[in-house]
Amino acid sequence: MPIHEYVPLEPPGCALCCYGFERLERLSDAALTHCTACGAPVRRVLGAPAIATGGAHLLREGHLAKNGFTQYRKVGKGRYEKTTGDGPDTIGGD
Repeated sequence: MPIHEYVPLEPPGCALCCYGFERLERLSDAALTHCTACGAPVRRVLGAPAIATGGAHLLREGHLAKNGFTQYRKVGKGRYEKTTGDGPDTIGGD
């Protein structure tokens, strides 16, 4: 369920709505037209969305080594070379 933001149409409003307020509502719910505390007219406004970004920064070599992981890069058929962390310098190959 998204959080909707409301602002008063006529200042000052009450302590709840004078600066605006947020309300957790379903998308199918109708928008409020009046403050639930004082009855002042309010309108719903668009707010900035909360965006979760990917976790690519968690795969950086420094982060992996700091958390005790070892990362290898393929350098040939069946041969891997260490890029970060503890462990053997190479794996596989002859």
